[in-house]
Parts: sequence; C-alpha cells; structure tokens
Amino acid sequence: MTGRIVKPDAAGIAEAVELLRAESVVAFPTETVYGLGADAFSARAIGEVYRLKNRPSWNPLIVHVADVSAARQLAASWPGAADRLAAAFWPGPLTMVVRRAAHLTRVGADNDTIAVRIPAHDVALRLLAAVGLPLAAPSANRSESISPTTAEHVLRSLPDVPLVLDGGPSSWGIESTVLDLTTPVPTLLRPGALGLRALRDVTGTIAVRDAETADGAARPSPGMSRRHYAPRATLQLVPDVRSIEIPEKTGILTYEGAELPDAEVLSADPREYAADLYAALHRLDDSGVETILVQAPPPTEDWLAIRDRLSRAAAG
Repeated sequence: MTGRIVKPDAAGIAEAVELLRAESVVAFPTETVYGLGADAFSARAIGEVYRLKNRPSWNPLIVHVADVSAARQLAASWPGAADRLAAAFWPGPLTMVVRRAAHLTRVGADNDTIAVRIPAHDVALRLLAAVGLPLAAPSANRSESISPTTAEHVLRSLPDVPLVLDGGPSSWGIESTVLDLTTPVPTLLRPGALGLRALRDVTGTIAVRDAETADGAARPSPGMSRRHYAPRATLQLVPDVRSIEIPEKTGILTYEGAELPDAEVLSADPREYAADLYAALHRLDDSGVETILVQAPPPTEDWLAIRDRLSRAAAG
C-alpha cells in the first residue's frame, strides 16, 4: 500500500491541490461515497483514473464542480429544468446530464453529453474551491466492486492512490441519482440517494428507462453496467432469509423485522439502510464468507435505488 490517508486540514487540501494540478489523482469524500478525483480537462489524469480502477473505457465519469456557474460553463445549453433542480437540490446527491459544450472534446460521455453535480460535503467543496478545476470523480474503488464510504475502504480497494482526504463516513452512503435532461421528458438513468418523489415535485413527470444498456455500448452515465457494486463473495437476493437453510461460510444481510442471529441487521428505513449498505457489505466481505444472502428489499419506490444496487451486485 503506497497511498496515505490525511486530514482535510489546510495542509491536506494544499497537498491534494498540488497533486491534482500535477495531473495526478486524489480520493476525497462526498456525501454519497468517496470519489477518485482528477482534473476533468486532463487526458493524462483521466487515464490514471481508468487505469487505477480498471474501468472500461466506455463507462463515462461524473464531473464535480464548485457552483452552478462552473456547471453551466461545461454545458452547450442549460435548460430551465436544470436551474430549478439546481436551486432545489444542489449542493446534493443529484447528477444532471446536459449537452456538453462544443469545445470540451475530451470531457464527458462518448456522445455529446456531460454529467455534472455539486457535492454536499464540506471537504469536497473546499477542495473544489482550492483547486479551481472541475474534477471528474467516479467512486474510489476497483471497477464493479463495492463503493467506498470511508477513507479506509478506498485504500483497501485502491492501495496505489497517492492521497486520500479523510472526511469520515459518507452520510448518504449510496451514489447520486442521475437525471438526463437532454430528453423530451427528464429521464432517470440511475436511481440514487435522491428519491423520485422529491424530483417530481420540481420537474413533474420523470421517465424511467425500461431497458438495460449493454456493456460496451455508449452511455451518458455511470452506474448502468449489468454488474456493479459487488462484493468479493457471491451475493444472492432471497425473498425471505428466515425460511431457508443457511450454508457454511455464509453471511446474512437483512433489515429490522426480518432479523436472524449473527446477521447484519440494517434499518427498515430506506434512507438509513442505504447509508449503511456498502459498509455492511465491506464488513461481510472482510469476515471471509463465500456467500452473502440478502433479504430482498420491499418493492416500493422508496427502495428503488437499493434494489438497483443489490440486483447489480448479484449479477453473474
């Protein structure tokens, strides 16, 4: 392990800025998960992100900015819905996909779009203000594996990241919601920390995609791969963990109301469950189990993002 975890004080931020301006990478906390940040305008830095994560080249990155003005500078056009959503939810766990400014040929997806957000975390915002650059920042973990919600998770997955700013555990614990504003009706590309009900209060109708994007195909957002967010152990979703025989070397993840002895029991509130989900999967993985049985979440909209993460983690 060559990376270091440092406090996000003035010295830590200054060291991170120096690395980012030298076209290196830095892991930093956001309210969703820890991100692996790189200068969004630097092909060298972006290449290092893809190399460290072993990330497929067709999987685009979200760009993090300090304010709405910086986001607008990355866009060819800025729809009225983007202003309303930004006013309601930024800084926060919402990523918006808009048409990319024509001069930004190396930033964004393979089409003409770019995904942007303003994170709601003091350390992330101080870093963005200090570096003065938009930062492309996917989750700071190996591609397809569990996203990190602590600084320690980052170095366990990516030991060669030179610097991790430690901002404590991520409060939301699940990735941002991604909304495509280039379609006639705003389209949900990735369910996430921000629920659809809150978004509809601002935008009205939201379209939900009814087909998966094949791996290798161009896409406007991360989080659309068939397999993602997966532990080392084989993850299986089951209708009722209390009704099956538990094999040896098996961990159990459930929630209040469906408890079992020796199981990881999370809250029955979807927001609180999401905040603890990845940390629980890390703990189960670290315990050496070969299989993780997960009580299937309720089929309601409030649990949509959690069902999405678990179903992708269970994909073979």
